[in-house]
Amino acid sequence: MIDIEPLRFAWNSSGPYTLKLGRLNLAAGQTVFLHGPSGCGKSTLLGLMAGVHLPQQGRVSLLGQNWAALKPGQRDAFRADHVGLIFQQFNLLPYLSVLDNVTLPCRFSALRHGRCQPSGGPEAAAQNWLQRMGLPEALWARRADALSVGQQQRVAAARALMGQPELILADEPTSALDAVLRDGFMDLLLQAAQDAGSTLVCVSHDAQQASRFAVQWSLPDLQKAGADA
Repeated sequence: MIDIEPLRFAWNSSGPYTLKLGRLNLAAGQTVFLHGPSGCGKSTLLGLMAGVHLPQQGRVSLLGQNWAALKPGQRDAFRADHVGLIFQQFNLLPYLSVLDNVTLPCRFSALRHGRCQPSGGPEAAAQNWLQRMGLPEALWARRADALSVGQQQRVAAARALMGQPELILADEPTSALDAVLRDGFMDLLLQAAQDAGSTLVCVSHDAQQASRFAVQWSLPDLQKAGADA
């Protein structure tokens, strides 16, 4: 699913490397818990996996496709087809309704649109995910910016799961949820990834969730191993 060859990444050419990683591989369907102190580069690594960032050295491939070999527009299209993103800041479109936000991936990807057809189309699939997220139907027609922070986080998760993307990247997906909702949300996310055969990489400071994932990665330890790679 994901192949990372020894890479180096810096935010500018004159600055120090933010990430130094050795070879890493993730198979289809694996679940990964990525942890480490704030500022160590966890979100940056997710961005590299999603082709949002490109390394100065080395390569990152998804489904055998080297991100750096694609033009910017091609990267956007490939990402829309194959990657579901749960951003730390949610990145909902505030002027759109909840339903319209959740169906966005199907507007940008014919592949994910087609995968929703067996369940009745994108709108029906979006309603299903919102129900499973525990978001009341009375909220579905509201603008996204009218919701609470915790509600917006669940909308962002529903959007990422639309159309069964092969890779789901979740950046602190439970940070705005209280303890009552946190475990249920993680149950849903892990089950959704399993049902779709998706690879799930989750960044979280919630160490209690780590044991639920097949693989646990400490980014500082990966950095130490990759420094000489």
